[in-house]
This record gives sequence, C-alpha cells and structure tokens, in this order.
Amino acid sequence: MGSSSQLVPFPLLMNESYTACTIPWRFPPDDPRILTATELSWINLLHKTIPTYKKHAESDTSVPDAANKAEKFAQRFARILEDFKKDPGSQGGPLDILLLCRLREQVLRELGFRDIFKKIKDVENANAIALFENVVRLNDAIEDEGERLENLVRGIFAGNIFDLGATQVIIFVDNSGADIILGILPFARELLRRGSQVILAANDLPSINDVTYSELIEIISKLKDEDGSLMGVSTSNLLIANSGNDLPVIDLKGVSQELADLANDADFVVLEGMGRGIETNLYAQFKCDSLKIAMVKHLEVAEFLGSRLYDCVIKYDEV
Repeated sequence: MGSSSQLVPFPLLMNESYTACTIPWRFPPDDPRILTATELSWINLLHKTIPTYKKHAESDTSVPDAANKAEKFAQRFARILEDFKKDPGSQGGPLDILLLCRLREQVLRELGFRDIFKKIKDVENANAIALFENVVRLNDAIEDEGERLENLVRGIFAGNIFDLGATQVIIFVDNSGADIILGILPFARELLRRGSQVILAANDLPSINDVTYSELIEIISKLKDEDGSLMGVSTSNLLIANSGNDLPVIDLKGVSQELADLANDADFVVLEGMGRGIETNLYAQFKCDSLKIAMVKHLEVAEFLGSRLYDCVIKYDEV
C-alpha cells in the first residue's frame, strides 16, 4: 500500500487519553522554566549521538558538499539542545523524545540529507538475506509448536510463548538487516503458515537504520521464490503497509489512512523495538490483544524500567 499525507488516529487505541511517550520527563509541580534531571539526561543522550550522525552524513555521496553540511547539522542540532537547557519551552510544545527526534530529522532534511544510514542498511540487508533460508530451515526443523514459537520470539529479542490464535496481525517493524529479515519475517511466516493475515507496518521515510516501506517491499521481493512464496509458505495474506511515520519512535495519534483502514479488522497488534515498544507505547492500551517486544539499549530506559542494559522486554496485554 502507498503512503498518504493524511495522518489519522490508530483506530485500535483503547481511549482518547492515550499518550505516546512512556517515560515522564516532568510533573505538574516542576518549574516550566527549569530543566528537570530527566530532561537533561535525555538531552545529553541525544547530544552524544551527534558525532555518529555527522560521520554518516559526511559519507552521504547523494548530497553535494556533504562534509560541510554535516558540520552544519552538528552545529545546528547541538545549538537546539543547548537552547533546551536554557529554556525547556524554547521550541513550543512539551519536551519529549518525539520532539527531540523530530527536530533531529528536521535539521538533517533541511540540509538535504534523506537517508544517511542507507549504506549500512544495504549491507546489513544483503547479509541477512543470505542467511534467511538457513534460519527458516532451522526453525521449521523444530517439531514442537511451543518450542518453535519460543525460538521465533527469541529471534525478535525475547524468549516467551503467547497465544497466536489471531486471524489478522499488525506488526510495527523496526530495524533493517537481521532484525527485520532474520527476526520479524520468520515470525511473520509462521503466522502466515497458521492461516493468519499479517500486516507489516514500516516507516514512510528513513530514520536511523529503521526499515522503510519501500525497502521492505524490495526485501520481501528478493526473498520470495518463483511461486511468490517465502520458503514454501504463501504470501497471499501478507500485506506491507506504510505507517506514515518518519521517526524511530511513534505516536499512534497519527498514522496513515491506509494503515488505519487495515487496522479496523485486526485482532492482534505487535510493536517491536525499543523506540516503538518501550520509549513510546509501552503502556498503550488497545481494543485487541497486543504485544510489545524489544531489547533495552539505553541506560536511561534501563533505569526507568529497573532493568539492565540489553535485557529483553516482552509485554503481552490480553483484552
């Protein structure tokens, strides 16, 4: 399905009080003119990412004068973060992870950068595609259904078993490479084999190394055999949807109209990855069963959850 400029609320959200961001950065008694300790820690986290972004921007051969523009990105985004330290309300609206990610992408795009991680994604996708057949064969060789499901879920960073009786499943996918190809796609294939319809919702525009809608279509076309199957499993019930999102986190108050239309009949929602399943939407309630599954990769997230770095989180909510 194609993209849409119109963003609408995800229809499976339980109520209108939904808030995307999981971690509260400030509370009503906090002085709006003074940065909270939590806000400061996240601003510092985003600041630490600037050298990495600058390095990848410098090597983006699709952008003329990339080196100078990469330097401008680093300076502009650093200045925005410093302004937040002086005045948390300097950009209007509440300071949260959605706003910080949005501003980072905005600065990049204003300078002409569209997909600075593309080279890395292409290499990771090619490597993972070469391993896909072997991963699927190993999964298929597990005769016990419970063990096979556990192995598949471990493939997307958590080890637990849950009911997979859903007839239509929406999966908000995360990263390129091994994540989507060796984690999510074998999992989706198993659901297809059980007769479910599977909708994979991917980002509209590039953000970090997240797989995009157009990239996911290309990946699946490369993995299909001459019969249009994934290792013997029909893909007639597999749909690829453009989520309308362009960030590594997602606010479900704004998704594409196409995805909203598809969601009306869904009875299971999966949010995969730390950005979509923990930093945002961990406590989101849906009108159907849902699963949030991710690995903890930021110290700030680990401290909030009372966990350790690289712990796996799997949160299954039954309606």
